This record gives sequence, C-alpha cells and structure tokens, in this order.
Amino acid sequence: MFAVTILGNNSAVPAFDRHPTSQVVTLDGNNYLVDCGEGTQIQLINYKIRRSKISHIFISHLHGDHYFGLIGLLNSLSLLGHKQEMHVFGPSPLKEIIELQLKVADTQICYPLEIHHITEAATLVDNEKLRVKCFRTNHRIECYGFTFEQKKQPRKLNVEKAKEFEIPSVFYDRLKNGEDYTRKDGTIITNELVTTTAEPAKKYAFCADTKYDETIIPHIQSADMIYHETTYLDNLRERAESRFHSTTKQAALIAQKAGVKKLLIGHFSSKYDTLEEFEAEAREVFQNTELALEGVCYEV
Repeated sequence: MFAVTILGNNSAVPAFDRHPTSQVVTLDGNNYLVDCGEGTQIQLINYKIRRSKISHIFISHLHGDHYFGLIGLLNSLSLLGHKQEMHVFGPSPLKEIIELQLKVADTQICYPLEIHHITEAATLVDNEKLRVKCFRTNHRIECYGFTFEQKKQPRKLNVEKAKEFEIPSVFYDRLKNGEDYTRKDGTIITNELVTTTAEPAKKYAFCADTKYDETIIPHIQSADMIYHETTYLDNLRERAESRFHSTTKQAALIAQKAGVKKLLIGHFSSKYDTLEEFEAEAREVFQNTELALEGVCYEV
C-alpha cells in the first residue's frame, strides 16, 4: 500500500486539537516521516504507527512548527533500543542544531544516525521501490518540498498458469520482469500468457510551506496526490502573500495547473476554529480536494 497518514495539520500554534505539521508516507510497510512538529511522538502512538519502521525523516525547513519534535523523537527511539539506521534530511543548519542538543544533554544515540544536508533540488533516496526527490519552495526561509515516486512494479504472475505451462519456479522472477519462456523443444511461452500488467507506479508530492509559486509545477506535474498548504482562506490573500503562505484557491489553482489527480490541503492558521470553508473554497477551483485531517490515512 502507498498511503499518507496525517499526524499534524495546523500551522505555527497548536489549536482546536490540531497539531503542527507532520505526516507519514507508507509504502509496502516502510514509513517515511515528513516534518516533525511538536507532538509528533504522541500522534504516532495515538494512530498506532510503528516508530521502529521509520528509517527516513525529511524536514522541509527550520521553522519550529516543522521540526521542534525531532530531537525528542530521536532520543525516544534510542531509549527504546532502536537498531535500524536513521537518515534525516534537512537544510544545512539542522545537523549543527541536533548535535548541540545531544551534546548539552550528554546523550548518546544507540543507533546509526546520518544527517544529510539539503542545499538544492536533488534525489535524496533511490531504492528498488521508491525514489524521493526534493525541490525548493518560495517561503520566508530556505524550504523544500518532497516528491515520493513509486518505482515501476513487476508484472503480476499467474502461478497456476505458469504451472500449467510447466515453467520452473526459478524462472518466475524473470517472468515478472517481462521475459518470455522458451521450453526445451523450442516452444515459446509468451509472457502475456502467464502474467498481467501491474498497477501503474504512483507519485505523491508534499509541497511544504510556500506562497503561490508556479515554479513548483514541473516537480509535481501529474502527481496522483499532492499536499499543499492553505494557511488562510482566500479573502486574506494579501496576508498570505506577505507571510509567504498560500490560500485555498491558490493551492487549488496549483493543483489544477499541475494536472494532479487529488489535492490535500492543510497547515491551517490557528485563527480558524472550523475547517469546512477551506474545503468548499478550494473545491470551487479544483473539485477533487480534501481536508488533510489528523489520523486519516489517504491512499495515493
């Protein structure tokens, strides 16, 4: 399953039982944490997300509501005996901040911890199932969005058909990769007889904090789902612009111009106690919009 679980959907100040930004991207049982605002640990526990399955953390920028929960999470993992390598990606000052926090607390992390600097658009992770890239957004300080691109999946094997054609099991992986099978008598069993096409690879984009900026469109073009901030309703467009944030209709316009399939909106200002109007305004421009609600898992 390729999905996104929202842990926090509010902006700078926790309010109305909404928490600062954090979400988990899950692919085939592996968890990738995106931002780590205050309260992220509790939200992971509340929504029964296994911390031990988190191997990568991506911090978009160094405003506190996006990373003040990070040092606590890293410390807790150590106290819990975490063994897996942890890779943290973020703007260059992040490494110095974490190392200082560990130093003044005289804390030793018990697992391998690698902190990677982000300085420009780049590929951050590239494994057999997933490719993660970053791109610059237009915020008040250095800030990055992230794309999660599923790798092309192997073809689906019909095992009963393969047995019927007496294809040995040692050849099954090659069938999944699209090869035909040639029997000893020279008969060719074409791949289409024993396999079917896999589901298309999918793409999710986390657009981070940004004012309206069409330069991000090439990075998120045709994504199956994107998350875009909507700090304010559209009547406060000037305030959003001055604070390097976006409104409902601006996020929806980006989704429309990028040709994405689905838009999640979040990073709501604490001046709003209800959120229904956010969804209604965005849908005026881009119909397939949903609120990014805490605790909800959205399939990509």
